Amino acid sequence: MTPKETRRPALVAIIDDDEAVRVATASLVRSLGLKTATFACAEDYLLSPLQPASDCVITDVQMPGMGGLGLQAALRADGNTLPFIFITAFPEETIRRQVEEGGAVGFLAKPFDGDAMIACLEQALGSLA
Repeated sequence: MTPKETRRPALVAIIDDDEAVRVATASLVRSLGLKTATFACAEDYLLSPLQPASDCVITDVQMPGMGGLGLQAALRADGNTLPFIFITAFPEETIRRQVEEGGAVGFLAKPFDGDAMIACLEQALGSLA
């Protein structure tokens, strides 16, 4: 990359049925210089024109309709290898194993620590600096 070239900021999709979680997470992600797109459910994300442009997904495990595990499985079935960061109010070890087997880079219990999310994003996207 030449000095005049600039990379576009990464686009992080945030999917959670809790609006407060979506807003707070998006604020944290944007503070890192990244772009965000928020969705109240996995189905809205899958139908969004932003879905193919996403560089990372942060999703709740349990939501009405399709949950985060179903979303991860649907994208993996289509050959999509986007990095996933899961957040949950119910951090069960069996769910952790499932998401990690699907290639997740993070599994955070709500309320999660901002530094833990930043570490997951760095792992998913490379250095944020």
